[in-house]
Amino acid sequence: QVQLVESGGGLVQPGGSLRLSCAASVFSFSIYTMGWYRQVPGKQRESVATITSGGTTRYADSVRGRFTISRDNAKNTVSLQMNSLTPEDTAVYYCNGKLSTMTYWGQGTQVTVSS
Repeated sequence: QVQLVESGGGLVQPGGSLRLSCAASVFSFSIYTMGWYRQVPGKQRESVATITSGGTTRYADSVRGRFTISRDNAKNTVSLQMNSLTPEDTAVYYCNGKLSTMTYWGQGTQVTVSS
């Protein structure tokens, strides 16, 4: 069974930085497309950043230039470095893993940007 466990969320002031990590217990992690999504109450979950097995990255327009997604296939982890955070980045952030028709989610970690 695939498990994704996020860590690194918390409270940060506007302009600050946070690094989220996701540890995956999955066979052949390297072939999965991994991603970070976020959701605020009353809104749909949205894609923040994704990284393919080949290392190709994609970012939402709202975070491009501020967030960086990376993966370490040797450690079965995917990370999201978030810089220049704004209150609009406040959300529950979810780790996601996709392979063919299979999709897996972590339990989510809260990120709150507030002074």
